[in-house]
Amino acid sequence: MKMGKLAKSYRVVSGKDFRLKDFDPADTRHWHSKEHAEQALREGNLRLAEMQDKLYAQNRWAVLLIFQAMDAAGKDGVIKHVMSGVNPQGCQVYSFKAPSEQELEHDFLWRTTRCLPERGHIGIFNRSYYEEVLVARVHPEILKSERLPPALVTKKIWDERFEDIVHFERHMSRNGTVIRKFFLYLSKKEQKNRFLARLEQPEKNWKFSAADIRERECWDDYHEAYEDMIRKTATDNAPWYVVPADNKWFTRLVVSARIAAMSRVVGVMLIELLAAQAIPKARRGFRGRRRRKSPVVPAAVLAMRAVAVRSRRAP
Repeated sequence: MKMGKLAKSYRVVSGKDFRLKDFDPADTRHWHSKEHAEQALREGNLRLAEMQDKLYAQNRWAVLLIFQAMDAAGKDGVIKHVMSGVNPQGCQVYSFKAPSEQELEHDFLWRTTRCLPERGHIGIFNRSYYEEVLVARVHPEILKSERLPPALVTKKIWDERFEDIVHFERHMSRNGTVIRKFFLYLSKKEQKNRFLARLEQPEKNWKFSAADIRERECWDDYHEAYEDMIRKTATDNAPWYVVPADNKWFTRLVVSARIAAMSRVVGVMLIELLAAQAIPKARRGFRGRRRRKSPVVPAAVLAMRAVAVRSRRAP
């Protein structure tokens, strides 16, 4: 299986008939060698660096990557390894914990909206506004702390928030932000193993928190909340990727494959932009004189278009 097709296997663009149980957290497809995957990951890092250069040079689009997962699924590790080749000046990572008093005074999208990436940049959300339909749903006391007018807190509030998120992401997409969302799907058994490793291995003790155990007791509630979230917010312009997370090396490989595949798309957009800018200049050069049969600039434009066509056809 080619790298480009690997991530597509876990892509969700329509919530109809979506069920988490149709995905295997331990899946590794045909990849059985961690060493082989690490080589592919290094190649993906190079392609990601190339995409970032094109994105910055074009200065038209922005990229937003959203990571959601249960505790110990490996979000931090994925971000660290997959994004290791990017220029820090063009990439910002934001981790959203419990909201502050100031954030609670605003709507649930306010604190993340302030951190959206500017054109030419990559933004990464380690957790995001989706916490407002996950944690706030599993723990009703958190919703109460948001001080919403009681008349607005009804049984429809979660569907209303899903609708708000879909409209928000459509708005961002229409204004030049490419959104890709990753749910790192960890099994309950593997989560237990990782929690035990945090307790038994001194170098991992700092990762353990008593809150992790309390959250684990709500596993079924979170499972249901995640399933409903993906079902209600997966769209063509902002798809979800349900990435198996029981094997960290494979999780990183899938995420890298999806992000690196965007390099070809950004490259095509850059070529088309250069072509569009070159045509008016070529026309101005012909004013006041007879047009030659094979002008130099239009030939260059045709060459760029040919590259764009080849890029679209490439697998």
